[in-house]
Amino acid sequence: MSEKRRSRTELRKIRESQQKKQKKPMKKWLKWGLITILALFLAGVVSGAGLFVYYASSAPELNEDLLKDPISAEFYDMNGELFATFGAENRKYVEYEDIPQQMIDAILATEDARFFDHFGIDVFRLVKAVIANVTGGFGAQGASTITQQVVKNSFLSNEKTLKRKAQEAWLALQLERLYSKEEIFEMYFNKVLISGNVYGFATGAEYFFGKDLDELELDEIALLAGMPQSPNNYNPFKNPEQAQKRRDIVLNLMVQHGKITEAEAEEAKKIDVTSRLLPEEQRKQLAGTKYDAFLDVVLNEIEERDPSLLSEGIKVYTTLDPKAQTVVENALNNANNFPTQTIQSGIAVVDTKTGALRAVGGGRNYGSQRAYNFADDSKRPPGSTMKPLIAYGPAIEYFKWSTGKTIVDEPHTYSDGKSLGNWDGKYFGPITVREALYASRNIPAVKTLQEVGLDRAREFVSKLGIKNKEIYESDAIGGGAIELSPIQLASAYAAFGNNGVYNKPHTIKEIVFRDGSKITNKPEPVVAMNDYTAYMITDMLRDVVGSKPNATGTAARVPGLDVAGKTGTTNYSAEEFRRYNLPNTAVPDSWFVGYTTNYSIAIWSGYEKRKDPITTWDERRLPQVLFSKIMGQISQGKETKRFVKPNSVVEATIEVGTEPLKLASKNTPADKRRTELFVRGTEPKEVSDKYKELEAPFNLKAVNTAPGMVDLTWDFNVPEEYKDSDVQFEVSMKSDGGQAKVVTTTANKQATITGIEDGKTYTFTVVAIVGETRSKPASVSITIGGEIEEPDVQKPDETEEPTPPNNNSGNQGNQNGQNNGNNNGNNNGNNNGNNNGNNQNPGTGNENSDNNGSNPPTEPAPPTTSESS
Repeated sequence: MSEKRRSRTELRKIRESQQKKQKKPMKKWLKWGLITILALFLAGVVSGAGLFVYYASSAPELNEDLLKDPISAEFYDMNGELFATFGAENRKYVEYEDIPQQMIDAILATEDARFFDHFGIDVFRLVKAVIANVTGGFGAQGASTITQQVVKNSFLSNEKTLKRKAQEAWLALQLERLYSKEEIFEMYFNKVLISGNVYGFATGAEYFFGKDLDELELDEIALLAGMPQSPNNYNPFKNPEQAQKRRDIVLNLMVQHGKITEAEAEEAKKIDVTSRLLPEEQRKQLAGTKYDAFLDVVLNEIEERDPSLLSEGIKVYTTLDPKAQTVVENALNNANNFPTQTIQSGIAVVDTKTGALRAVGGGRNYGSQRAYNFADDSKRPPGSTMKPLIAYGPAIEYFKWSTGKTIVDEPHTYSDGKSLGNWDGKYFGPITVREALYASRNIPAVKTLQEVGLDRAREFVSKLGIKNKEIYESDAIGGGAIELSPIQLASAYAAFGNNGVYNKPHTIKEIVFRDGSKITNKPEPVVAMNDYTAYMITDMLRDVVGSKPNATGTAARVPGLDVAGKTGTTNYSAEEFRRYNLPNTAVPDSWFVGYTTNYSIAIWSGYEKRKDPITTWDERRLPQVLFSKIMGQISQGKETKRFVKPNSVVEATIEVGTEPLKLASKNTPADKRRTELFVRGTEPKEVSDKYKELEAPFNLKAVNTAPGMVDLTWDFNVPEEYKDSDVQFEVSMKSDGGQAKVVTTTANKQATITGIEDGKTYTFTVVAIVGETRSKPASVSITIGGEIEEPDVQKPDETEEPTPPNNNSGNQGNQNGQNNGNNNGNNNGNNNGNNNGNNQNPGTGNENSDNNGSNPPTEPAPPTTSESS
């Protein structure tokens, strides 16, 4: 039976009925929803208003003196002693009517364009800030007007809380009620921090340009107007490039707000910031503080948090060690310590265990003008100081290399085929990683980085505060993209002396606000490497300042202290040698970084302008000499513990050149035996069998050729495995059964023994010695009976070239055939490989050249070129 179909009219009525049933609940819910939202809004307004009234009631009273005068910031050393005060002592006060209109326009365009229109709070900026804070979190963007800034810097702490913002808003309204806009602007104009200890725009004009306000040009006005946002970063004496960028932003803002034309802005932008600044010799010396170079770094750290903090009367408790700071400043200010009048040095002293900065040497005779700080502002290629950081450290960390691992110093290239070399153009052949590091050979370092890989190397150094996105193979010898300050380098090396734990360098322990609130600063330690890596690198770096042949840092040694360290020298590129017309001995930078269990100290030396070269060995060794003096003095009266080998490290005596490493046998020559370090569990178990027991000399003969004299001769076959070793022969004698005694040691196969008596029987024994390996003995006896044995006389046609007489039978006769291209004389050190202008070295083409031995080489390192090593 078919289903009865419904008509279109019936279907429409059914749908309308269903829709009516649905509309009733929808309207009901919408009604109650609106009521609920309105109720919540009203409750929020009431509670918000109540909270605002509560917070406002606890706001401080307005005080005209505090409104007009900067509040001093106080700085305390690690012992809690006050050492510096920043406040009103460096300020030139100007009344509103004396401020040029263009100066007012620049400041308003930059800080508060609607200043003369709002009532102390800019509603438009406030709404914009609220939206930013909702999306980015509270405090993401501020909405403070000039009025609010005056209030905050005079009465309130800098904490970003609802209470502080409520109090700030309330006091801004009160300030606008009691003072005119012109008076409020005048307060801001004279109170704001411009840079360092310079307060107020008029003081800034005089300090940076040597001008009164009415003498300033548009570009100078724009520069000053932009500085309060970040007083240290935009200081044109220190950071002219950043200052110029900020100036141009202010000029754009002035165009945007109709204060100047586009053409005027473009004309002002053409002017180089540095061309307007006072020459250094004419700059006004502000009232100085103690320890200006250290304070400079403290101010940088404060500015990273918030530049306005210095205007709030804060107390800053720092990590400064006044004893260490005084030692550093005395060393830098003593002209007798420096080989030339203009060579500069930057010095950083870091606490090995905590990363706390204890002292800063910003340069020679560093003053309160807060000029270029060579310990902090200076970023230079670090030369060979990078080798343990980027090559050998990662190799031990990731591959558990031994300090005795064999690495071959031989001709080699970068991965792109570009050649590199050692400073002397020679090669040591198979050597240990230890020797490669303390002798600062370039090729083994690059080989090591190639094996480690750039990704692992980047990961390793990033945990030591070195955050380069790009690194290159030439960074293994300090000539790639990485540039560091002494503070960064000292902190990175401190991790080696702190069991592998890195602490970010810092100068601030605590900031205390006027209301008693505090900011405590304690950087989180980073486990940058295993303790075995830290100790094994440290043990190798001990040899840099030790007495081994080719050690590069002997001038940095500190008697009585367990010190580890590394030298570093950079090179000019071939193009720079041509451009600056430099001698081929010239280098731009010299480094030394060293540490004990207490302190890590990094020292850079060079000239302010790169084109001015280091040309003498006294200049190159300057960082080592300063390190030795400073480390010795700051360590006096303080216990300095030795570095302790962790349980993760074991020692084993290996035979150099074995691969994989094998233990030395009793026959291994002394010059092939090394006691080296291993990560526990990786030490070798197999003993080398390369060197066999030495056979005895043969054909030993004794002839009484003259009264009181016996000539000995013998033969000896040097085994193949000993062919490169030094062979000595020990000759002993006894008479009539008495006690044998050694009478001579010689490298020759003959000896003449004197003091022989008639009527006695003598027994002579000869033993061959290679290192610590001794052969079986060969012996011969002779009785002296008064008759002289005539030596055989050859016929004329059988004559041979006579053997030179041995006039040195009592010494070691060391005619060492083992040179390996080493040129061991006191030519200690290492210079630069070759990688200029290629993609392995995106920077200056500089690589390292260390040569810090007691006697400089007779031939200087040739300039680096892209064609030859």
